[in-house]
Amino acid sequence: METPMKTTENTPQVQGNVQPNGAAAGDPAGTPKLTPDVVVQQLRALQAQIPDIAPLTKQERAAMRKFARTPGVVVDASITVIGASDIVTQAVGQPAEEVRQMAEDAVNWKPVEAELKAMFRGVADANIVRRQRVGLAAARAYLIAQQVARDPNNAALRPHVDEVKRLKALARRKKPATQTPQPQPAPATMPVTMQEKESK
Repeated sequence: METPMKTTENTPQVQGNVQPNGAAAGDPAGTPKLTPDVVVQQLRALQAQIPDIAPLTKQERAAMRKFARTPGVVVDASITVIGASDIVTQAVGQPAEEVRQMAEDAVNWKPVEAELKAMFRGVADANIVRRQRVGLAAARAYLIAQQVARDPNNAALRPHVDEVKRLKALARRKKPATQTPQPQPAPATMPVTMQEKESK
């Protein structure tokens, strides 16, 4: 007679709000948290699999937006015109089905664009929170160290406090490079009339 297998033996137990792989409370159990380096690698691998990625210059983007904003109903009607005439098809250089497929692709990739924008905002906001927490911790450490260093028993802290003070002052003095003011043109002299000459 076979002994039933016990599935609970040697199984790691998660207690309280501690989540595996650094997951925060409320995240799906077992969701791995990636390091920045791994995220970059995966994003580059994903980008290599996305078709038609071609970064544009600012000028190219501005020039293409004129036609990119063509209303969908106008696009659909124009595709019908292409399919209704061989002459129009030859002049356009693309058959109606090809243009229709491009229009459908543009619609289908719109949610991807929205998701990537939302992801970017989320990553940027998370980094703002990290920097805010670091800055707050640094400010607290400096203020507390200033108070503690007044005690002769904590004199070893004074050089560190002085260094932070020096760096803070140096950071305040740093300003963005100012543009060289352009020389103002000299005011134009008005011609002296004969009447003004006589009055002198």
